[in-house]
Amino acid sequence: MFDKKMPEAWRVLRIQAELVDGIEHLAKIGGAVTIFGSARLKEDHVYYHEARHLAGLLADEGIPVITGGGPGIMEAGNRGAYGRGKLSVGLNINLPMEQHPNAYQDIRLSFRYFFIRKFMFVKHAVGFVIFPGGFGTLDELFEAVTLIQTEKIEHFPVILIGRSYWQGLLDWLEQQVLQLGCIDQQDLQLFHVVDHAEDAMAIIRQYVSLHHSEEE
Repeated sequence: MFDKKMPEAWRVLRIQAELVDGIEHLAKIGGAVTIFGSARLKEDHVYYHEARHLAGLLADEGIPVITGGGPGIMEAGNRGAYGRGKLSVGLNINLPMEQHPNAYQDIRLSFRYFFIRKFMFVKHAVGFVIFPGGFGTLDELFEAVTLIQTEKIEHFPVILIGRSYWQGLLDWLEQQVLQLGCIDQQDLQLFHVVDHAEDAMAIIRQYVSLHHSEEE
């Protein structure tokens, strides 16, 4: 979302300021898991409960949680981690609808530019967990697998929760995109599909353990 009245040079400075501010605020959080999903799923929805449960599991194992900072699945992620000894981070975005900050954030940042916010999601990631959602959620999913596929970032776990929700997309990728030769068979291994928070946690735990052992 660009301000057409702002001179180009000044817009660059505003972009730079937003980038620096985000880096400074998140510099010490370490490896984190970002939870994505629809802003429209309410507190009584099963996926809200799974997201909140997963965030609690992550926090109990000392892993910070990052979300988009808004309602729905984002709120569930922040809420599950909040007050459990590890950081609950919300990276909010200024939008004309849907997006308002939830109340469960230790660190709350607000972004004007999507591309800077996306950079912050990836910068500290030791995993992306993606619950059912709309265009924004799909954008984050394909952004992550594209960066991993092209080796621009490390291959951290990208986990889809809700097999019944994602199955149609998985079938399309295999029956259309793969068959046409637009991706390779190995590209379908860039993400995991599970149904429950515990399954996602097991994948993340294995990755974090291996990652730490390689660093020592």
